[in-house]
Amino acid sequence: MCNFTTTVTEFLLMEFSDTRELQILYSLLFFLIYSTGLMGNLLIVIVTTFDRRLHTPMYFFLRNLSIVDACFISITLPQASVNSLVNNRAISVPGCAAQIFLVTFIAYVEFTLLTVMARDRYVAICQPLLYPVIMSPRACVQMTLTCLCTGLLYAGFHTGYTFQLSFCQSNVIHQFFCDIPSLLKISCSETFRHTLSLLDSALVIGVGCFIFITASYVSIFSTVLRFPVKEDQRKAFSTCVPHIVVVSLFLISVSYVHLQPPSDSGSIQDIILSIFYSIIPPFLNPIIYSLQNKQIKEALRIVMKRQLF
Repeated sequence: MCNFTTTVTEFLLMEFSDTRELQILYSLLFFLIYSTGLMGNLLIVIVTTFDRRLHTPMYFFLRNLSIVDACFISITLPQASVNSLVNNRAISVPGCAAQIFLVTFIAYVEFTLLTVMARDRYVAICQPLLYPVIMSPRACVQMTLTCLCTGLLYAGFHTGYTFQLSFCQSNVIHQFFCDIPSLLKISCSETFRHTLSLLDSALVIGVGCFIFITASYVSIFSTVLRFPVKEDQRKAFSTCVPHIVVVSLFLISVSYVHLQPPSDSGSIQDIILSIFYSIIPPFLNPIIYSLQNKQIKEALRIVMKRQLF
């Protein structure tokens, strides 16, 4: 074995394919997905901003979620598309650190925002008389700022903790973007404490939010089923179903990715899993909400008419 170490100055990301034609095809495909996802999320932001009928807590949080989703896909997809197009795998150490910080921060904010949105639906359906007080504009802003501030602390801690490790000899990351688990695999330091810290914090936050969301919807469904009018039940379910689908999609994708056994070499499966986790939820969220929400579709038609005429 070698008795020396080499300081890593850059990392090499995983290639989509060894074939040049497929690299260009992947680049165009990711650009198309990015453009569609970005446009969908920005449309929701525009519609919920300019239509005064949508200036309610539910659409305030939906607007924030769309902003977060737009940022989520903007962190990884544009660079991956460009790298595949120009056949460049390299990313600097500061660039990798920035990407890890932003991905961790945005993922945390997305999950906590989904939890806050569950509380909003719970108060609106189970405590409608107190809704204007509990979900006041000030309270909504405070909850959003709490998600952002705690997300900064969470991402900053884990990013700093990860880059205290030593990286020597191997600098190949088995992902198409930088993430903490991939860096832990190639570190030449002892990573047990780092892995345990990451797992513990993720479990505390993930399980805590999951229990809160589940309890909220158990109470919501038990209340809705007691509504005497079927139309009221339908309206209540129509506001809850998109949120349940989005939460389920995010939880399933994150759990599926992080419960996979670690692999020592890159494969197409690693790319598919990372796409499933980091791209599919932000890409589908605006589609899910717009298809299930009549108010958004109506507001979108009004905005489009104003722009065209």
